[in-house]
Amino acid sequence: MADLLGSILNSMEKPPTVGDQESRRKAREQAARLKKMEELEKRKKAEFRKKMEKEVSDFIQDSSQQKRKYSPMGKIERSILHDVAEVAGLTSFSFGEDEESRYVMLFKKEFAPSDEELEAYRKGEEWDPQLAEQRRRLKERAALEEAASTQTEKTQACPNSNYRDKYSHLIGTSAAKDAAHTLEANRSYGCVPVANKRDTRSIEEAMNEIRAKKRQKREDDTGAQSSSF
Repeated sequence: MADLLGSILNSMEKPPTVGDQESRRKAREQAARLKKMEELEKRKKAEFRKKMEKEVSDFIQDSSQQKRKYSPMGKIERSILHDVAEVAGLTSFSFGEDEESRYVMLFKKEFAPSDEELEAYRKGEEWDPQLAEQRRRLKERAALEEAASTQTEKTQACPNSNYRDKYSHLIGTSAAKDAAHTLEANRSYGCVPVANKRDTRSIEEAMNEIRAKKRQKREDDTGAQSSSF
């Protein structure tokens, strides 16, 4: 019985000491501070979103503005602004080399930036449409000059081999054309006489004609011998 009572007393939680009470009090205070900070942060985000919604609405209604640039802001603020812009149907981009200098720009859909404009902002440059147009024209001119130069080099590398063009200044255009035609026909037939290539007789007809010529020749030779006697 004494052992049972002792085990029960040992299993019971001992009353907290002064040190334990202080630790628990600090833990409760810290939890309360964290909760208060979270509520404050949440309230700040809501206020910032409300402010951005008002500014974005004013920007949309102002027909004189095509884009709007904001001052550098933190990652959370940029995320909220991008979300507000997307809901409002706007295009938004973040620019800046480091976290401290990054900012947001809003663009109306009908005035979406070109690739050249975005590239200028990424480089930290101001966008100048007139200067961009000058650069575009210079680039086009350089491309045309390069194409013309390439065509000239190809022309010089391939000499004129057309018979008609080559000799037209000597024998005239018509004669050169006829000569070129004749030359092309003979060249296509190779070394065989042209007349043979154009022979439309069958082989049998050709052999019969050859035999007839041989018989005629023998008869002529026989007649000539008889006359000599």
